[in-house]
Amino acid sequence: MHIAEGFLPPAHAVAWSVASAPFVVHGARSLTREVREHPESTLLLGASGAFTFVLSALKLPSVTGSCSHPTGTGLGAILFRPPIMAVLGTITLLFQALLLAHGGLTTLGANVFSMAIVGPWAGYGVYRLLRHYGVPLMVTVFAGAFVADLSTYCVTSVQLALAFPDPSSGFPGALGKFGSIFAVTQVPLAVSEGLLTVLVMRLLVQSSKGELTRLGVLVTGGRNRKPDTTGAVAR
Repeated sequence: MHIAEGFLPPAHAVAWSVASAPFVVHGARSLTREVREHPESTLLLGASGAFTFVLSALKLPSVTGSCSHPTGTGLGAILFRPPIMAVLGTITLLFQALLLAHGGLTTLGANVFSMAIVGPWAGYGVYRLLRHYGVPLMVTVFAGAFVADLSTYCVTSVQLALAFPDPSSGFPGALGKFGSIFAVTQVPLAVSEGLLTVLVMRLLVQSSKGELTRLGVLVTGGRNRKPDTTGAVAR
């Protein structure tokens, strides 16, 4: 999801920035409200942002000489919902562009759209759907993190295919090329990220059960809810 500085045509860079802006503005308002109403959540917010920063800063070689990354956005999306994750992801990508030369400022909008917007919404959507049908909490956490990671790279493939269509087969051919390149390394990375997110969530259940209950990840009672694997009841 780290499209390099100057790699996208200017029109594409501007378009993705415009598309991302409303989500980030809405997320900033949600984040401000969360901190104002629940200042005790600041530590967990910081941990969610740090988790995203550390995982997405890892550079793992891909088969073509490019590199792939975990995203780390699934955890924050499950805990605080996707709007807040849009802000945390944007801050992460901005600092990585400035300090680590991962991505860039001109491509920030495109990277935000794939990693901080689509990824969290896709992962959270799967998480909520599975919870609705009573799937155990840790299974839904794995699925949410897995989908958040993989959907990010699906969107990045679309972004690159739109910018650089194949000379003979156009957008479909370019999409297949970029998607297949990412899939070789990204599918196992998504599985690994899902397992790591489950491990972190288990630790949070042990250390921050009250906060998780307030956030709605754990619920102590209610109708039509099934016990999760930790003994609490999850939404």
